[in-house]
Amino acid sequence: MSNPVFNENVVGETRILEGEPMTVSGAVNKTFILLACLILAASYTWYLAFNGFTDKASLLTITGGIGAVILAFIVIFTRKAMHVLTPLYAVAEGFCLGGISAVYAAQYAGIVMQAVLATFAALAAMLVLFRMNIIRCTDKFRATLLTATLSVAAIYLIQIIASFFNRGIPQIFTASPIGIGFSVIVVLIAAFNLIIDFDFIERGSQGLLEKKYEWYGAFGLMISLVWLYLEILRLLAKLNDRH
Repeated sequence: MSNPVFNENVVGETRILEGEPMTVSGAVNKTFILLACLILAASYTWYLAFNGFTDKASLLTITGGIGAVILAFIVIFTRKAMHVLTPLYAVAEGFCLGGISAVYAAQYAGIVMQAVLATFAALAAMLVLFRMNIIRCTDKFRATLLTATLSVAAIYLIQIIASFFNRGIPQIFTASPIGIGFSVIVVLIAAFNLIIDFDFIERGSQGLLEKKYEWYGAFGLMISLVWLYLEILRLLAKLNDRH
């Protein structure tokens, strides 16, 4: 599957024999909990950034980003104590996201609210397409999306390495037509990853996974939403730079 959080081993790993199984509604409720944790943490970093505590905001942004990555890997590879680790991940991600959003907001008026609305609009659209079976999460769909997602990751990795030598990939990270086109493609790839998340939650509930996997499904959905939000921010920034 394209989202590294989900794979066939997870879906078929543990089926409930006693107690409550995973449900779609349970995963949705836990997604709201993680969103609340993220928003509260992001609001705090935002407050620091716009009230003169820029050093604290920067430190919180960096440590939050590092912490989110570490916690994400722990959850993915251990799948233990997810009821504790996934909210902690959301808080760390929120600290980082709040700082990044504040930087964009300082340069482009109204861009953050536009990106938030666009992210939830994309979430709603993908959910409708999934529920109406307009987009089916087939093996071919997963394989194609996996290739596209890994390709984007490789481009970003090359750009990061090149930046250490004051170099960069031409055009695609600028406000040129090529750069905007690249961002549009990446936004679509990030949005389509939501279909993978919906499919995991649905198949997990049908396959009677343990109830703790509601947290795992919510966690995977959060990763896709954060990525989508950041890509929409980049796209909107490029569009603003062309004016």
